[in-house]
Amino acid sequence: MRTRLITTTLLAALLGSASFAETPQTESWNALNGARSQVSAATSVSKERLARIDTLMQQYVDENLIAGAVALVLQNGQLVYQHAAGWADKEAGTRMSTDTIFRIASQTKALTSAAVLQLQEQGKLVVTDPVSKYIPEFARTTVMVNGSAVPAKRPITLRDLLTHTAGISYGTNPEIAALYKEKGLGPAAGMGWYTADKNEPICTSMEKLGSLPFVAQPGEAWVYGYNTDILGCVVERASGMALDEYLRKNITQPLGMKDTNFFLPKEQRSRLAAVYGTGTNGKIARSANDAKGQGHYVDGPRRSFAGGAGLLSTAADYARFLEALRNGGALGNARILSPRSVALMTTNQIGDIYNKPDMGFGFGFETVERFGASGLEAPGAFGWGGAYGTNYRVDPTSGLVVVLMIQLMPNGTDFREKFASIVYQSLLPQQ
Repeated sequence: MRTRLITTTLLAALLGSASFAETPQTESWNALNGARSQVSAATSVSKERLARIDTLMQQYVDENLIAGAVALVLQNGQLVYQHAAGWADKEAGTRMSTDTIFRIASQTKALTSAAVLQLQEQGKLVVTDPVSKYIPEFARTTVMVNGSAVPAKRPITLRDLLTHTAGISYGTNPEIAALYKEKGLGPAAGMGWYTADKNEPICTSMEKLGSLPFVAQPGEAWVYGYNTDILGCVVERASGMALDEYLRKNITQPLGMKDTNFFLPKEQRSRLAAVYGTGTNGKIARSANDAKGQGHYVDGPRRSFAGGAGLLSTAADYARFLEALRNGGALGNARILSPRSVALMTTNQIGDIYNKPDMGFGFGFETVERFGASGLEAPGAFGWGGAYGTNYRVDPTSGLVVVLMIQLMPNGTDFREKFASIVYQSLLPQQ
């Protein structure tokens, strides 16, 4: 079963809307850029070839490899594909739909990183600031070397956090796991990044983190971990606002992202997709009601706004944010960043120390440096994903914004890779 967007009546209503922020999300794509000039792409999407995604999605649902999925593709701000297949909750008999809400986990990092760049534009911080300026517990950090905690060679900066070069992991490494567990982090937090069950503000958790040893010296390695959760606390301290309030006021509300929140309003419980995992037989199995499964996104303390992995969203909502970045920081009448800040975020900032050949990392995004380094993506493309299986890419050279939403953790399939290949094979020379 699938859902497609935009009827003539709804589109007519959209075109008459006076305010972009008030435009219904699922009908807005083909009209939101009417007031700005379009950037011509050398290629155009073949909708016939793109429809191959329908077959792929249904195959994986029928073979019980995924419960369901939502996919969305924009080109130059125009909706060219949106499809929902399978089940949001198979056991409850709830079909997947294009407005299903997903746990986006590490896709949260992009919004928090954008918030940091906004605060730099406002003169409230600079990315070369030491973290200790906002969280004093980071004034004297340590690194675990051969079983002993030694002083860090230099202070950790916001730039280190933005690029994941601070040496900070999720605390599940064997040499530090026990220490992190004692502080309620690492193995005590799901797979390390989960804080939705904590009855404390994120800054309290990050203050505890500052007393723990890290796994590499600042600036010497790319290490994925709590970096953006720390930045979430920095945003709170620099802005004087809770992270959820800051993101709502400065990013999600201006962009019309009405379904993007840290915790789901209880009346929307039925819209949240269930989490599944790939079992030993390769087929899906429903996950437990715990930190490694369904989580506490509806029923829970609702106090920890994790800038690294806490948000819920829809495919359409997240695509609005990505389209703003592709467009140099603006969507319709809403500008969230300057073009220079967007360029800073989406350009490799760490040389060749990223852990994938011919790929880089900017301020919150993985970047493609050579054609062939990441499937069929062109140099200049950027993106990331989330632990529950969600994924997104932005490819400026072809004007693409691509969002894929599933809820599968662990994900033992090749679904995301096949999906990406089908998206890119649909690009043909303009006639």
